[in-house]
Amino acid sequence: MNKKVLFGLCAAGMMTISGCTTIADMAGADSATLNARSAQGYTEMVQDARSKNMLDTSSSVYKRVNSVFLRLKPYADQQNRTGQAFSWQVSVFKSDEVNAYVAPGGKVVFYTGIVNKLNLTDAEIAAVMGHEMIHALEEHSKSKIGAQALTDLAIGIGKSYAGESLGQFGSAALDLGSQVGIGLPYSRNLESRADQGGLLLMARAGYNPQAAITLWQKMNQLDGKGGSAFLSTHPSNSQRIEAMQKNLATAQAIYNQRK
Repeated sequence: MNKKVLFGLCAAGMMTISGCTTIADMAGADSATLNARSAQGYTEMVQDARSKNMLDTSSSVYKRVNSVFLRLKPYADQQNRTGQAFSWQVSVFKSDEVNAYVAPGGKVVFYTGIVNKLNLTDAEIAAVMGHEMIHALEEHSKSKIGAQALTDLAIGIGKSYAGESLGQFGSAALDLGSQVGIGLPYSRNLESRADQGGLLLMARAGYNPQAAITLWQKMNQLDGKGGSAFLSTHPSNSQRIEAMQKNLATAQAIYNQRK
């Protein structure tokens, strides 16, 4: 590959979270704007779910998820270094899908399927909740916007340097290389950070961090295998378990101090 093209990709590969958030700010995706857009979109999504009778506001699953959310919330607020106060919210959707996610500004969504299909304990719900809260607190959505902007810039520079000599195949290879070599590993890094940060957050709230391990063991059983992290935005289940086990002692010490 052309050395200047390679240099462009390498430059994009040396992305840090703080650097990518700065680039996102420059691109107009500052924290206040992202949080405001997120709040509006979240409200519309919840209203749509309510109109379709998909919004759970009374089941035992909802009550358990909401209870865990309220217990973690003050500890999450203590970790907020974004410069923006979060208006935390959690919604539970009636769906068999095994999923949960968070939008900028602390807008959390749980599907009933993740609790029911995995038969989650409250501590395991806290592991999921803590993971999502860390995504919001570290502004990972904002980081991804900045990372994508920087990656696109590097690809553009690489293609302009190479010119027609790159060819159609070379151009496609460069796009794939940026995804596999930069985009996906960066996304996996954010997931790993959320895993580790969530482990500490749940421990501070008084939930046994060992539950984060059993959560992913259950996920492994559901998936059938540990899976592969290649071409995935998330680490494999087995990789997540291994990484969290390395940091479990620190989280366990925090939890034990609260007992």
